Amino acid sequence: MTEKSPADNFPAGYVPPKVWTWEQGNGGQFANINRPTAGPQVDKELPVGKHPLQLYSLATPNGQKVTILLEELLAAGHTGAEYDAWLIKIGDGDQFGSGFVDINPNSKIPALMDHAPKGGGAPVRLFESASIMTYLAEKFDAFLPTEPRTRAETFNWLFWQMGSAPFLGGGFGHFYAYAPMKIKYAIDRYAMEVKRQLDVLDRRLAESRFIAGDDYSIADMAIWPWYGRIILGEAYGDAGTFLDGASYKNVARWTDEIGARPAVKRGVIVNRASGEPALPERHDASDFDTKTGDKIGAAG
Repeated sequence: MTEKSPADNFPAGYVPPKVWTWEQGNGGQFANINRPTAGPQVDKELPVGKHPLQLYSLATPNGQKVTILLEELLAAGHTGAEYDAWLIKIGDGDQFGSGFVDINPNSKIPALMDHAPKGGGAPVRLFESASIMTYLAEKFDAFLPTEPRTRAETFNWLFWQMGSAPFLGGGFGHFYAYAPMKIKYAIDRYAMEVKRQLDVLDRRLAESRFIAGDDYSIADMAIWPWYGRIILGEAYGDAGTFLDGASYKNVARWTDEIGARPAVKRGVIVNRASGEPALPERHDASDFDTKTGDKIGAAG
């Protein structure tokens, strides 16, 4: 391979150092939420509410997966899925507090504590959205098939999402919407990959009503907040137009069907810090009727 001149690099003249060092604030919007080291940055306990399930999160796509599932469980009659949802402001560094790090040493939302696990005993800590979703689906025996083939298919797509979405969010979303400058090479590379992923979904949904088969599952709940938002034009500015989201007809059909579900409508606003409707904290089902920002504003 022919070595290129540093003058052709971006920025011109840039040469990677022998040993990388961190420059705080480098990396554009949201750069302050990451560190090159792990562990707590500040001593801060987490609040604990009245329900066995205590969720600490933010209404990003990864956070919405879990709140959608919890609201779907409650809608299906699983009263044990009642939960307290506490807002973690990642822009303020809440994820680096000692209490949060005790639950998730990776300092990423969502994180969940189950204070009443099956069989009793000590509370169970859960981090990584797919782990949380699998745990809850198994605990309540819901939204995860028991038949071996469809169960395997559900896990296929659940973990497809976990492996694919970083290319959408940290790759395409970052360089298209959040990087401090537009880099054609980076945008082209990740746009191509995201369109390939959308085509994967579109072909799958041409042969199946839901992602894993005929029944709605945790795979749908995991994928929808990421890829459905692209179709709806709700992610990364005008990314839905840029990626020609409307051309993925089967993904659009699936997106609309899931988005119309009442539990999904509730789940996406839990731990939403801004915009309307937003429910920054959720401690009871009645909070949707009285404590969203638009309701509080109207009452005031």
